[in-house]
Order: sequence, then C-alpha cells, then structure tokens
Amino acid sequence: QVRLVESGGGSVQAGGSLTLSCAVSGYTRIMYSMAWFLHAPGKAREGVAVITSDGTTDYADSVKGRFTISKDNAWNILSLQMNNLKYEDSGMYYCAATPNLWPGLATPLLSNPKEFENWGQGTQVTVSE
Repeated sequence: QVRLVESGGGSVQAGGSLTLSCAVSGYTRIMYSMAWFLHAPGKAREGVAVITSDGTTDYADSVKGRFTISKDNAWNILSLQMNNLKYEDSGMYYCAATPNLWPGLATPLLSNPKEFENWGQGTQVTVSE
C-alpha cells in the first residue's frame, strides 16, 4: 500500500520560507506524477503545484515565482520550496501521487485532484502577518 508522509510544516512570519517534503513508500509502481494541494479554512481544496513524469510543472497563479516543486530521481521524495510566504498561504498542505504519467499535462492535472489515488495526512502551514 502506498504511503505518503509529509513534513516540514510550521509557523512563520510573512515573508519567511518553508520547505515541505513528502516521502513515498510502499509502492509497487513508481508515482510518476505528484502534486501539493492546499486546504485552507473555509475554502475548497486547491492545487498549488504539480510535477509530471517528464518533469513538466505548473503552479497556482497565487504562488508562481514564490514556490518551487521538485522530486528526486527515484520518485520517492517530493519537495515544495516556499519563499516569500503570505498569510493566504496558510492551511493544510497535502501531498498527492499517481502512477499515471501525464506527460506535458501538468496544467489540467493541477485542477483535478480526483486523478490522484494516493494522499498523505497533511502538514500544517501557518503564516502570520
């Protein structure tokens, strides 16, 4: 059974930085496409960043230029570097993964959380103004 474990969340002041990590284990198929989703209080879950099998990435407009998604060559560690954090970046961040390839299709994948079969438990990010 695939297991995703997020870490790296915490409390920071606006303008600060955090790096989230997601460790993938227990899989029999490589998780080729992975993403980070944010669930903020009172809001619907939204895609923040995605990376597909060919390395294509996409980001929510609100985080472009501030967040960077990456994964290691073994596809078992997903990271999200978050710089210049804003109050509205606060919430629970979830790692999601699918063994499907989705080459070059990062943009539609970012807005389709149902395409991800595997989810972590989340890590909380709190940004104070």
